[in-house]
Amino acid sequence: MDDRRTVKVSKYMSKHLRHQPERIGLHLDPQGWAEIGDLLAAAAAHGFPVTRAELDHVVAANDKQRFAVDGTRIRANQGHTVPVDLALPEAEPPAHLYHGTVAAALDAIRAEGLRPMARHHVHLSPDRETATRVGARRGRPVVIGVDAAAMRAAGHVFRISANGVWLVDAVPPRFLRLPGPH
Repeated sequence: MDDRRTVKVSKYMSKHLRHQPERIGLHLDPQGWAEIGDLLAAAAAHGFPVTRAELDHVVAANDKQRFAVDGTRIRANQGHTVPVDLALPEAEPPAHLYHGTVAAALDAIRAEGLRPMARHHVHLSPDRETATRVGARRGRPVVIGVDAAAMRAAGHVFRISANGVWLVDAVPPRFLRLPGPH
């Protein structure tokens, strides 16, 4: 499977497992799982046939490990805009986490902190390198530090997805280490 096809299949799966399952008549259970057979049949019925081998390749080869397979089911690991409960247990975060963004977002972040926007959680990275890659998807990346230890001490709940992304409801401004003038 070539890289272009891998990206197309990954984006298609993300769109329908995270944001618009109803667009192709796909049903997600309350934890976000869909039957693999149903996903493949729905994709084919809507003009985007995907083989099981292609799906397996995308799941295994995706550098961000966006998807999880459990027997005959598949789900996105995080990033949903549709209501799901991933049933992730609370986890003790490292002292510092990171968030990748772009400079245009900094004024709002300084004023309001990090908010989930259309998603269920704010996504945090375990290291600067990952946060840089995340921020670079939308332009020149800016990495924000998060004092996760202080947040946890203040009672904020952290969870970690199957692919190592840290999830939290929001990050108030006082816990951020922002670049540039304040």
